[in-house]
Amino acid sequence: MAKVTPGSMQELIKSDRSMLMGSDDSVLMKQIQATHARDGHEINVRLIFQIVEDILTRSGMHALSSVTSMGIEAHVEQMDDKGRRYSLESVLRIIDRLTSEIQFKCIGGTDVHQVTVSMFNMLSSYSWDAKLVLTLSALALYYGHFWLLLQIHTSNPLAKSMAMLKQLPLIIEHYGSGPLKSRFDALSNLITAMLDLSRCIVALTELPSSYVTQDTPALSAATATIPIAVYWTVRGMLACATQITCLACFGHEYAASTTEAWELSTLAHKINSIHDHLKKQLDLCYKLIEEKKNVEAYEALLHIFEMVYIDNMKVLRMLIYPKDDLQPLFDVLRRKNVLLLISSLDISLDELSILEQIYNDSRQYGTRLENLFEMVWIPIVNQSVQWTEPMQRQFESMQSTMTWYTVHHPSLIDRLVIRFIKERWHFKNKPILVVLDPQGKVVSPNAIPMMWIWGNNAFPFTSLREEALWKEETWKVELLVNGIDQTILNWIREGKYIFLYGGDDIEWIRRFTTMADSVARDAHIPLEMVYVGKSSRREQVRRAIQAINTGKMGTAWQEPMIWFFWTRLESMLFSKIQLGKADDYDPMMQEIKKLLSYDKSRGGWAVFCKGSEVVVNGHGTTVLPTLVEYTDIWKQNVVTIGFDKSFKDHHERLHGIEHPCCRFEFPSMVGRIPESMKCPKCLRSMEKHITFICCHDENPATNILD
Repeated sequence: MAKVTPGSMQELIKSDRSMLMGSDDSVLMKQIQATHARDGHEINVRLIFQIVEDILTRSGMHALSSVTSMGIEAHVEQMDDKGRRYSLESVLRIIDRLTSEIQFKCIGGTDVHQVTVSMFNMLSSYSWDAKLVLTLSALALYYGHFWLLLQIHTSNPLAKSMAMLKQLPLIIEHYGSGPLKSRFDALSNLITAMLDLSRCIVALTELPSSYVTQDTPALSAATATIPIAVYWTVRGMLACATQITCLACFGHEYAASTTEAWELSTLAHKINSIHDHLKKQLDLCYKLIEEKKNVEAYEALLHIFEMVYIDNMKVLRMLIYPKDDLQPLFDVLRRKNVLLLISSLDISLDELSILEQIYNDSRQYGTRLENLFEMVWIPIVNQSVQWTEPMQRQFESMQSTMTWYTVHHPSLIDRLVIRFIKERWHFKNKPILVVLDPQGKVVSPNAIPMMWIWGNNAFPFTSLREEALWKEETWKVELLVNGIDQTILNWIREGKYIFLYGGDDIEWIRRFTTMADSVARDAHIPLEMVYVGKSSRREQVRRAIQAINTGKMGTAWQEPMIWFFWTRLESMLFSKIQLGKADDYDPMMQEIKKLLSYDKSRGGWAVFCKGSEVVVNGHGTTVLPTLVEYTDIWKQNVVTIGFDKSFKDHHERLHGIEHPCCRFEFPSMVGRIPESMKCPKCLRSMEKHITFICCHDENPATNILD
């Protein structure tokens, strides 16, 4: 072995620096590729790298104050994920040869590039990742031995004596400041850079070929870079070994120059640059794999809903929580009709109160229903947004108000399930109630409309039941007010005349109620008037209610009743849209559409009824003039054909003159919005416009049919 002196070591490092700064990677690539002659010889790269990583991360100055056990089991034989067995002993001989190459060639003053090429020739039959971890293993033995003495020399007599001969206590003494510290820092940074790059290369070689092939641009680019990456990592490894040898041979006196620290830093920069490139390619590959796995998982999810099962467990597990470590719901839901309440955390208290009433009624009065259906809340949140304490409190607050079952936490709902719910069940932000039968089949994509309209009478809440209930309905007052106001039902039984009216124009309300009251007295008919407000503009509605109560202009509903009235009307339209029958010729639905259109128009409107019969459903521009013209035009007809028939005949003549068409607004949060709809008055197809409204508006809408 050649004699090692500080001078010869300086010359060696200058030679290395010249090669580093002046080399062309394309030329190097040809040289090192010429050494590669892969013969299919395989080793367990992952196992060896884990051992190397453990040694290198436990070595260094930072480890002196926190010496711990190795934590690696001594496996003589390992099996990889493909079932292939590898013996660790089979690679120990090559690692020993590489260690000797470091000691006798590099440390002896041989050109570093030539040593690197020599090591590649020695490893010609191995893959590039195997070359990498095997050479790092040699460094780990060399580097680890040095630091092991430092770590145990105070407690082990043998190690203490060996450390004294290598001047290691003096190294520790002078480590805290000066050039020696900068050299150790540079050494540590270089080792960290090599480990990061090696970790990236090992990950690239482990990518599943079923998702990423060599034809993939990102993997192809990475594969082309790996040989030169391995080359510079080996160069870095040799530089580290050189520095450790110099410290062991010459002690702290070797720290007189900062040239060596600069050399290590330059190598670390080179290796970090290569790592950044490979890491980008690896991330692109991971993204591609994730996308392909998501496609597979989503297709599997779709397939699950196409299958027939003996019970609903398969579907519920996939929707709520597919793992086996939490089983809070499934036993009580097995083979029952399950209503999945899907909503954000912003579900309104009005909606919750109605749902709670319907659910509790089924528990209290209908034991048959209690045994056959359950409800589960599935909260949907944006999982890309960090979960915060206020969100947790909001979730717990909503959860505490529910008397039915709820998912333990929104994070349990998988992203693909959320995608499925949005794409297949058309969930946006407005709550939906998806109904699964005892076998897990979807029998209604949203049962909320039929719940609002018919309550528990809609059980089992299937689309077939929904269609059957519509066939039983007729255009009558009970359809509009059922479950809202018992007083009106009493008036119906008494055969009274009734005006249901709405809007937020207080002046129109005052004129309308005054004129209606005057006409009723003159015609000697028992008339009741009920103000049902408007679906939006709540503040104006509150002022109208106050004016009606103060002026004694009939009865005015309070806000919860008004909300439910308009929610039920909208539910009737959404129910028909969901059944695909929104534009079927249906006189009852034409009248419901008119009411919804009046609500979006300016001015007032009124529905005139006699008992259960709806006589007139008209806008304020025709209903009020009909009352105004009572004395002068149609009063004389009351005696011959009756008040209700006379009112209707005159209103139809005015309606034929005015004939305003209809307008509908669908909030952006509604899942199912029709592509087209016919005007209930002229029966022509309506134009569709998209409107953006400030988020502070009470009912932001994106689709308007006008």
